[in-house]
Amino acid sequence: MKIPMPPPAPLDVLKHKLLMSEANAQRMLNLVTHPELAKDPEYHPWEWFFRHEPPSGFTREEWWTAIRWKRKETARSLPLHLTSGVPLSFNLPDPLLELLEEITARAKGQIELPEPVMNPATRNRYLVSSLMEEAVTSSQLEGASTSRVIAKRMLREGRTPQNRSERMIVNNYLVMHRIIELKDEPLSPELIMEIHRRVTEGTLDDPFEAGRMQAPGEDRVRIYGDITDEQVLHIPPPTEELEERMNALCAFANSERTSDTGYVPPLIRAMTLHFMMGYDHYFADGNGRTSRAVFYWSMLHQGFFLAEFLPVSRLFRAAPAKYARTFLLTEQDEGDLTHFLLEHARFLTRAIKDLDAYLALNTRSLTTLGRMLRATNLNHRQIAVLESFMRDPGGYITVTQHSTTHQVVKQTARTDLQDLESRGFLLRGRQGRSITWFPVDDLADRIEGRST
Repeated sequence: MKIPMPPPAPLDVLKHKLLMSEANAQRMLNLVTHPELAKDPEYHPWEWFFRHEPPSGFTREEWWTAIRWKRKETARSLPLHLTSGVPLSFNLPDPLLELLEEITARAKGQIELPEPVMNPATRNRYLVSSLMEEAVTSSQLEGASTSRVIAKRMLREGRTPQNRSERMIVNNYLVMHRIIELKDEPLSPELIMEIHRRVTEGTLDDPFEAGRMQAPGEDRVRIYGDITDEQVLHIPPPTEELEERMNALCAFANSERTSDTGYVPPLIRAMTLHFMMGYDHYFADGNGRTSRAVFYWSMLHQGFFLAEFLPVSRLFRAAPAKYARTFLLTEQDEGDLTHFLLEHARFLTRAIKDLDAYLALNTRSLTTLGRMLRATNLNHRQIAVLESFMRDPGGYITVTQHSTTHQVVKQTARTDLQDLESRGFLLRGRQGRSITWFPVDDLADRIEGRST
């Protein structure tokens, strides 16, 4: 991947350079008193300043010095550090404040939530569909090669995974359910180990590595930017530091404020956990899946219950370079986490908007598709089944459920469902000992095709 252009030097070096002579001292005075020089509401990285002309009378380097100096003065420190010992910090520029406000209002339910998410009759089924999507794309980010269609069919059918990629997806899916159960528990090294063990079980070359942090003396895992393993993007902290760093991470996760840093907004706390889990890379493999799972735990733990329905890994997978660049920008800018927070908040906002758009489109199409169904030669029971699946594509039905709902004998119910399967509307699977039917992924398209 293309690595962001690094700044010309650390801030202290740039300031020292300006103070080396009396003439430069005057330039520094001009720099710090200029009314516009340090303004950058969009919070650009150095490479943006490199490509743009500085204000009249200043060099790009002086422009950047003014920007970084101002950012450092207003930054809030966090009780977490880079490998160099530099503490993480963050600023709250207007774009980030706006995103935080919007996400918090939506994800905590301060603004009216979509009806299918709040309706007990449909909520769980939408949740299952979202968790499936997150399980698939989080695994694909780390190399799982199974397609979304095949993976979701496997999860719906309850089929035993046939290879490592499918095992990764099943593990992720089960872990997401487990995190919902554990959302009220404090974060601890033991909980992180449990999450890692669950996401990696049956997927590692060495099964002994599942749920085990790298130990002193072991070869340290590295993060590469290409398939040739020649472009080293990041070398995580030494194994001797991992236990202490994980303890500090858990302490940060479980407290709203510290004596050193004061109050940290909940959403920033969750995103910081995501960053640090990826930065520290505690494990030989499975770090990405574990870090995203811990992020979900933090969101739910802090009351962002809409997070259950937001498969953010799909957006990370759509822009993996942008995702990775924000880690590098934080290192390049001496621990300034703001670039990562901004991009992460944009991902979350996009996930919420995608959910809104999906539910709105689904609701608008129901009426139209319902009219189309009534133009077919299906009976009223079969139409009811398909309408139910259009409202809830993550659901399934059994012969007993269909028989009970419509007060018909089981043979009639079975005939209804088998006929829908033969027409290409449903697929057959298994949940435990029960045979189930669930909708094909392109159900709406097939209904439209049969009605024309």
